Amino acid sequence: MSTSLGLDSASDLTPDEIGEAVRWRHDLHARPELAFEEHETSAFVAGQLAAFGYEVHTGLARTGVVGTLRRGSGQRSIGLRADMDALPIEEATGAAYRSRVPGKMHACGHDGHIATLLAAARLIARTPFDGAVHLVFQPAEENEGGAREMLRDGLLQRFPMDTVYGMHNWPGLDLGECGVREGPLMAAFGTFEITVSGRGAHGAMPHEGADPVVAASAIVGAIQTIASRNVPPIEAGVVSVTQIHGGDTWNVIPEKVVLRGTTRWFREEVGDTIRERLQALPTAIAAGYGCAAITVHTDRYPATVNDAASTEVVREAASRPSVGLKVAELGLNMAAEDFAFILRERPGSYFMLGGRRAGENPNLHSPRFDFNDAIIPHGARLWRELVRASLPA
Repeated sequence: MSTSLGLDSASDLTPDEIGEAVRWRHDLHARPELAFEEHETSAFVAGQLAAFGYEVHTGLARTGVVGTLRRGSGQRSIGLRADMDALPIEEATGAAYRSRVPGKMHACGHDGHIATLLAAARLIARTPFDGAVHLVFQPAEENEGGAREMLRDGLLQRFPMDTVYGMHNWPGLDLGECGVREGPLMAAFGTFEITVSGRGAHGAMPHEGADPVVAASAIVGAIQTIASRNVPPIEAGVVSVTQIHGGDTWNVIPEKVVLRGTTRWFREEVGDTIRERLQALPTAIAAGYGCAAITVHTDRYPATVNDAASTEVVREAASRPSVGLKVAELGLNMAAEDFAFILRERPGSYFMLGGRRAGENPNLHSPRFDFNDAIIPHGARLWRELVRASLPA
């Protein structure tokens, strides 16, 4: 049934359009770009949005793109977000469209997120609605806080959004499932660096030095007790040492060892405990070995907390016959997501779309991970339905 605008309210992606979206994904996969380097990706996104009739705005947070479509006289607006950056990982998928850039790959599926939102842009352009749709293509989700930088560049002032939604593919859910959770979903995220300084010596004469390797080893063991002995058992907290750097040869005790790692928490009181203990324990332990320790902890992302009403909109939209997804309730996840910065400013919801295949399913950030292309039509239809639900014509 056509409207007076010539828009087909029952329209869907054709097989040819789905095939084109898959080709977009494969091309993006073959030419990954790291955080704030997404110049070719941004240019491609901007070109496609313009072809679909969107107002295109570039340069937010350097490489971010926003496409805007307005219909009717309504003042309400919605934001839909996809992330664009790749990871510094050497690909091992063996796919015909594998990365052509050494040491870089789309190991988290952001190539698929881009293709899915672009396919949705095509659908939304021929869907009746009343208000404004802002499609946000964000750089630098992986550790660099591209969402925060887009906010600093005036994202919500230039493109007002009453609600905002984000999506991630999830290989742990079946294809055809949509994972949702109201309230806290993903953890706050921090990083730490502990520099342990001692006094170097010959490896055969350790008594003449103050060994930072031994002190650092004791620190690694001790800070594991922060989560097990300082965080209440009913709360969630993580302290993981992921790097140890020190020494250059077999027979020299070095002057310095550096430990690096990550922290995770949900409740801010738990975050405060982790920060405090990461200062106190290394300092005291290093002193016991005649060394000194300096800890620098950096808060990176806040916890991802979904608005209850917006999450219910996702549940309802995913269940519509025009989408046909099975809704699954998610548990807490200690991974982190910089969409959290946007959710602190506007109500919205972050959800997962299942991509599990038969057989082996390498997890996100694996050099063997590859986005499941069958997600694209599911995601595009769900994005469209969120627009219909939020901005009824």
